[in-house]
Amino acid sequence: MESVCALSATPVEVFDPVADYAALMESLFDFDAIRANVAAGFTMAFDAMHAVTGPYATEILERRLGFAPGTVRNGIPLEDFGHHHPDPNLVYARDLYDLLMGPDAPDFGAASDGDGDRNLIIGRGRFVTPSDSLAMLAANAHLAKAYAGGLKGVARSMPTSAAVDRVADALGIPGFETPTGWKFFGNLLDAGKATICGEESAGTGADHIREKDGLWAVLLWLNILAVRKISVNALAHEHWARFGRNYYARHDYEGVDKAKADALIAELGAALPTLPGRAVGPLTVATADDFTYADPVDGSVSPHQGIRILFEGGSRVVFRLSGTGTEGATLRVYLERYEPTGGDLDRETPDMLGDLIAAADAIAGIARHTGRTAPDVVT
Repeated sequence: MESVCALSATPVEVFDPVADYAALMESLFDFDAIRANVAAGFTMAFDAMHAVTGPYATEILERRLGFAPGTVRNGIPLEDFGHHHPDPNLVYARDLYDLLMGPDAPDFGAASDGDGDRNLIIGRGRFVTPSDSLAMLAANAHLAKAYAGGLKGVARSMPTSAAVDRVADALGIPGFETPTGWKFFGNLLDAGKATICGEESAGTGADHIREKDGLWAVLLWLNILAVRKISVNALAHEHWARFGRNYYARHDYEGVDKAKADALIAELGAALPTLPGRAVGPLTVATADDFTYADPVDGSVSPHQGIRILFEGGSRVVFRLSGTGTEGATLRVYLERYEPTGGDLDRETPDMLGDLIAAADAIAGIARHTGRTAPDVVT
């Protein structure tokens, strides 16, 4: 509903952004298919985390798509987010995770963050990492009416797992690897080079806007599940059977003395030319570099975006520093093991990353430089 009022001599038009956004989403997705799936008994839980997506999710999920009242939890935006941290991860959305892993789990669970741009996806008994979510959405996006003609391309941030690269290869479309930061995706979206983009920190979006969009990702998942008539767990297993699985985790070492963190990165950077061919336990380094991105749209060059160690067989470790100041620096270590089709595709992630964790410490000297024997945060 729109209205016009006056502020001094200036006319002010007031409009309902929820209605406009809901109409946009209905133009992108097959709401009829989702409604039919809900009518057939499909259930979900959405945690708005007392943040901005609450009214949007209530309007779309409960009023337009027919999910039961109460499907949207913590749906009233609050200035203090209800004394919680509105980050849709397995720490701050633990109640949702426990629900989806429990005996009375709904079919699907999702959450979005404080400003509505990131998302968490969990199926009954199956957590989907942001990297896998990006890949699975790209592989099935043609089932939504907005993307029925196919994708122009896909893009991921460099630290995000390469799972979506394998989808791009199979679809015969471009796949872009960019530095962290949505501005790099924005150039690709504006230029029509990419349709869907995503990052390991749970931001996913498409060319309907020049930004990540948490609720858009949830609705694309609902559209895919409704058309496929499949569970999240079954879709994940099918995806891994076709493309292989990228086991993935991020280890954060927080509050590291900045001088020590800088020394680690400098020493590692100096050693890059000597690493190819080096055996580290059962792994052998294939290539190693300090990632530089040349933007295909504006020609800008962004050097020193993270150190990549790629192993034979498709696994890798990435090292980046984030944050400075009185609390020191955060060393982020991204660990990714590729398991091809026919391999161990349904193991616990920590069990599959042991060799990479040991290799990361052996190559970079994490314990030697920082004095840390374990990360502070694992995501």
